[in-house]
Amino acid sequence: MKNEKRIEQQRVNQVVAKIKNKLTTKTAELQQARTERSAVEKNYGQNAKINTFEIDDQMETNAEVQQQKQLVAKNIQSEDILDQQVKTLNSLSSSPYFGRIDIHEDDEPEAETLYIGNASFADKKNNFLIYDWRAPVSSIYYNGTLGQVAYQTPGGKQTAQLMKKRQFRIKQGQIRQMFDTNETVGDQLLQEMLSEHSTEYMQNIVATIQQEQNTIIRDTKHDLLLVQGVAGSGKTSAALQRIAFLLYHSRENLTAEQMVLFSPNRLFSNYISEVLPSLGENNLRQVTLAEFFSKRFEGLKIENLFNSFEQQVADSNSILTQINQIKQSAEFIRVVRDYAKKLPTESLQFVPLSLAGRTIITQRKIRSLYQATPAAWPANLRYSETKKKLRLLLRNKIQANLNKDWVTDKLQDLSDEQIRSMTVGLDNDPVVIEQALRQRLVTESYQPLFQAIYNDYFIDIYKQYSLFLTENDETAADLFNQQLEFHRLTLADCAPLLILRDTLTGSGQNHQIKQLFIDEMQDYTPAQLLYLKHAFPNAHFTLLGDSEQALYTTAQSAKKTLFDLKTALHFKHAQLVELNKSYRSSQEITLFVRQMLPVDESIQPFSRHGTRPEWLICDQTNWKERLLQQISNLHTEFTSIAIITQTSKTAMKLQAYLRPQLKTTVLQSNNYKLPSGIIILPVYLAKGLEFDAVIVYDVSELEYPNKHRSILYTACSRAMHRLTLLSIGTPAELIEQIDPTTFEKKDFTNQLLK
Repeated sequence: MKNEKRIEQQRVNQVVAKIKNKLTTKTAELQQARTERSAVEKNYGQNAKINTFEIDDQMETNAEVQQQKQLVAKNIQSEDILDQQVKTLNSLSSSPYFGRIDIHEDDEPEAETLYIGNASFADKKNNFLIYDWRAPVSSIYYNGTLGQVAYQTPGGKQTAQLMKKRQFRIKQGQIRQMFDTNETVGDQLLQEMLSEHSTEYMQNIVATIQQEQNTIIRDTKHDLLLVQGVAGSGKTSAALQRIAFLLYHSRENLTAEQMVLFSPNRLFSNYISEVLPSLGENNLRQVTLAEFFSKRFEGLKIENLFNSFEQQVADSNSILTQINQIKQSAEFIRVVRDYAKKLPTESLQFVPLSLAGRTIITQRKIRSLYQATPAAWPANLRYSETKKKLRLLLRNKIQANLNKDWVTDKLQDLSDEQIRSMTVGLDNDPVVIEQALRQRLVTESYQPLFQAIYNDYFIDIYKQYSLFLTENDETAADLFNQQLEFHRLTLADCAPLLILRDTLTGSGQNHQIKQLFIDEMQDYTPAQLLYLKHAFPNAHFTLLGDSEQALYTTAQSAKKTLFDLKTALHFKHAQLVELNKSYRSSQEITLFVRQMLPVDESIQPFSRHGTRPEWLICDQTNWKERLLQQISNLHTEFTSIAIITQTSKTAMKLQAYLRPQLKTTVLQSNNYKLPSGIIILPVYLAKGLEFDAVIVYDVSELEYPNKHRSILYTACSRAMHRLTLLSIGTPAELIEQIDPTTFEKKDFTNQLLK
């Protein structure tokens, strides 16, 4: 093997040398592109400042400026392409590839050796020295074991004999590890990579993709792909590699701008932000559910998932919680839709269109225009036709106002320069110029009304929704109106309110998005998922979740979830992929955590050993000292330490308790980045994240009764190497029910700290 390693290192040296030669060339081209772009921008700036006084000169200058703008845009595009090529080559020069397969295709005379890396690389003769991990033939590396294998190509299914599979770990151009394997990805490589400490950003996993993850990544057949994965199973990583794969596979008709990812919070968005760039792809749009709704309700403060969670924890039996559960159902959305479709004209809440305190088009007039549309038409078509008539009515009012005195007064107030800028390209005929100026002045005065019509401000959708609620539940209407009075909107009201608006107006749909991803989908209600399907009608959905981590909704089986989604959202081709092996945590942590689930066999631990979890039972007199001692012990080995609380309020209190002895940082829902040092965070912000060491705070019966099993499971499953549970007062019965051989119990009640 030593001789083979020497030969492989020689090849690495040769490939790296060629990569560096190309890198030198592309770096020079990039510098030249930047110089050219700078020169064009400078020229554009000069052209924009001259020839602006005479009309003929203005027309000539405008044409030149447009040409310069197009040239700048073209140069920027070329520069971006070169910049991405330089970044890719830089990455390849350190670690050119991670895999090798020797295959003998049935119709070829001899075997071929292929090397698999993050990106393709070919020499000057166009011989591929590295194959992109997303290439069809590369799927053999992830799916195949030695012997007969098959893989999909654009031309159909291809078969071959897999004769060798070799894995590498190459850093700074040197082979650190090399071994042959018959597995998809050898445990030896995976164990070493999983034993490393956590990092600020999620890393790409292309070198260690497992077969079940590869199924997710390369799926192109289904319009609904539901990934049900246990904590630490790599479902988010697989989804990000899937995004990169789809951009590669469908590069002729799919761009990053046509994809959107709904992430659980801003912190998580930042955590995964380096994965796609490391694979040579641009980041797609990421948005939280609250941010998505906020853009559709300008001027209102939208409740986020975390506020909703804290309210549920504070009072799960409140009237508001019970009403919200009804609003979040698929049945409630159906009722709202039916209401909107059958709403009589006299019940529509139209509002007059006004300008500077004067009513221009009355409520009665708007209602009569709507009434004049064919009654057999659906509501959205009648509404669209009403909008057309309103715009026509405004245009008629503009013509009627052209020669009014107020227009003459505005005309006389114009400066010569304003007149020149408003009449570019017109003949010097004074009559023509005056008519053009009057038309321009009146049109600009009425522009706010055109905007109001465009934005559907002539119907009060909030009052309409309030009336709908009143018909069904007056208490619900009162609670909604109270929130609205303070410019607030609960998350539970967003989806039904938008469904009402869109059904009436025909707005709210984005037909450009082709791929939509939702992480932590178990925290989305049926109503919210229904609205997202409505808002993105042409998108294929990839939904990632773990029903056992449902903090905001009721957990249910993956198969039941798939059936409900396929039925409610009307997908034609749905697929469920279950990931049951946890790679994040050590075997000892996984064996402990899985006992919190109804069927603990559903989680399979990965064979990476560590320390058993510790359960520290304290009382009110000594918990602080024990906590500080435990943090001190962990700090000698780990830099990534998180203390997870149930709520934000508890996190803030804990920080205040520890402040005299220990510096900590409390994470809030508006944080974008994981800070260094010891952090305290509520459990809902920990979702999707991982830490070397985790301390779950106050695992008492008061804080973690049986109904909070999912919350405790979520908190504990964030730990990679060390897990500590700290109980204050009566210990949680949940832990008492777990096999005592899977953790170390330390009872410090009524003891002094030694």
